[in-house]
Amino acid sequence: MRLKTGNRAVEIILTDINGKLFSSNELKGQSYLLSFYRFASCPFCNLRVNEMVKKFDQLPDDFTLVAVFDSPLENLARYTKGHHAPFHILADEKGEFYDKYAIEYSMFKVIKGMVLKLPSVLKAISKGYFPTRFKGRLATMPADFLIDKHGIIQHAYYGNDQGDHLSFEDIKAFSLQSDT
Repeated sequence: MRLKTGNRAVEIILTDINGKLFSSNELKGQSYLLSFYRFASCPFCNLRVNEMVKKFDQLPDDFTLVAVFDSPLENLARYTKGHHAPFHILADEKGEFYDKYAIEYSMFKVIKGMVLKLPSVLKAISKGYFPTRFKGRLATMPADFLIDKHGIIQHAYYGNDQGDHLSFEDIKAFSLQSDT
């Protein structure tokens, strides 16, 4: 069952791309965006991480992002270290937290996204984000959760295709709220 506004965020304990064990409990008292992505070489995912890195400085210092990928750590580090992300990028190879956050899988939505978002695919490929190694599930759909400083989900967004995430404007508006 999908998580929704008002649910308590499930604690995540995973290893990041630098080999450090991360716990979302480290973020107590801080609002954040929790994003679930597909496999590490996904063009849509890398384009999104690139966008978030470029815009990260527009967010307040007391707000952060946590990106979770459906990939083995070694593969994830290979594809994402080049982003030099100022936020946590985590590997959930076994899908433990994908299950706990009710992340969806749909080949229909994958095909739909390839057709409807062809310009985004081409943009991603032109930036060098070409899926050369598929390690992770191909049908994973993205999801974003805006979590307040009390660990409560204030917005749960399940993507309609493999490139569908919350807009940066929505993320920024949430991050700027004084009582999040």
